[in-house]
Amino acid sequence: MAKKLTQPTRELVFGDLWEFDPAPESADPKLKKRYDLFINGSFVAPHSGKYFSTINPANETKIADIALADTQDVDSACAAAQRAFVSTWGRMPGKERGKYLYRIARLLQDRAREFAVAETMDGGKPIKESRDFDVPMAAAHFFYHAGWADKLEFLAPGRQIAPHGVVGQVIPWNFPLLMLAWKIAPAIAAGNCVVLKPAETTSITALKFGEICQEAGLPNGVVNIVSGAGETGAAVINHPLTTKVAFTGSTDVGKIIMRSLAGTEKKMTLELGGKAANIVFDDASLDQAVEGIVNGIFFNQGHVCCAGSRLLVQESVAEQVLAKLKRRIAVLRVGDPMDKNTDLGAINSREQLTKITELVKTGVAEGAEMHQSACRLPTKGFYFKPTLFSGVSMSHRIAREEIFGPVLSILTFRTLEEAVEKANNTAFGLSAGVWTDKGSRILKMSTLLKAGVVWANTYNKFDPASPFGGYKESGFGREGGKQGLLDYLKLI
Repeated sequence: MAKKLTQPTRELVFGDLWEFDPAPESADPKLKKRYDLFINGSFVAPHSGKYFSTINPANETKIADIALADTQDVDSACAAAQRAFVSTWGRMPGKERGKYLYRIARLLQDRAREFAVAETMDGGKPIKESRDFDVPMAAAHFFYHAGWADKLEFLAPGRQIAPHGVVGQVIPWNFPLLMLAWKIAPAIAAGNCVVLKPAETTSITALKFGEICQEAGLPNGVVNIVSGAGETGAAVINHPLTTKVAFTGSTDVGKIIMRSLAGTEKKMTLELGGKAANIVFDDASLDQAVEGIVNGIFFNQGHVCCAGSRLLVQESVAEQVLAKLKRRIAVLRVGDPMDKNTDLGAINSREQLTKITELVKTGVAEGAEMHQSACRLPTKGFYFKPTLFSGVSMSHRIAREEIFGPVLSILTFRTLEEAVEKANNTAFGLSAGVWTDKGSRILKMSTLLKAGVVWANTYNKFDPASPFGGYKESGFGREGGKQGLLDYLKLI
């Protein structure tokens, strides 16, 4: 339902001024006041007896107390995973393992709205993203890998394969449930057992996933979840029982992990930061490109490693694209993530909001021209307006550093060669986008761009069967597809 405003806030195409009534999500997230660790198939209090608070970034209210795992808890989790691997899971036929993954996928579907609301409350992303992307895609990964569980020998014809054993996994706060699925589904499909550490600010859906494991009848110890801060993650990664490590997070932490594991026999995959180039040629469908640009940078408030945070536009259409982008961000709705009309929700934490604000100030100080939405932000919570920077050069900090927020840096180019040079002139190599009417140009760009994923006339399209990962300081290894599954197996 829409109502006419007496004080207009935005101008629409037809000249009338309208605002939507709130459309709050009403599903019950079934939250607890306190969440314990999930070890050996049961929820147990932390050895230290310590808990920390997790808050709703949309309104700064406390949601629950989360268990703080110490090294003794990590020892217990790794020991449980080792017992399960040796006695049950590592010996189980793939056909039987697959049945458990199918059950998990169906249970995630059954409890989809509950998990979507919990994800939005804990992380700040709009409910329509949690509902329509995060939870369905998490279930899809379990379905996909369930199908592989009894076909692993086809991954490497002519070679013998074997699971690693106990896998230590650390996931970030931007896609808590989806990153869990990316990590756990291939690991257990391959016959490994898991000790997973969720991000400190977004632990709820990971711990709720323990309930899914119980409901699916997953053997005790196959999946263990230990919440906590960086020290907990370090204990998981460096534990002597973990033979394989998988980490998604910042490049700086990834470098620390590499140094800590140097000289050991542990296998690792790292999916780290990015500074993706979204490249628009003058023959592209500009309206389609603008929608892809908006999705590429403002999806999940820009909290995306593969966000298209650098827009490279051919000079002849640069002014036209900028004008279209200004009109487009003027109608983006920023506010309550639980409102189904919201396009951009809350920034995940005060710390991240401070980082975004600081980098935006450097963009202004270094001479780039800032354009922001005129939207009103809520008085409580962590929010940031959709922001564009034009007149950006490669020397600007905002063009080099990962902002991890709703901030787009716009650069121009004249030739294909210049576009490739600017796109590749970065320490990262996770993703890129190409917008053009010419198929031959798309194919050429896909070979010249140093990025693990190159999207053509679209952005942020994911599929469990498609491998995802990067080059350079964006990490190594793949997640998804048979390539990602192979990273959880030893070739003998």
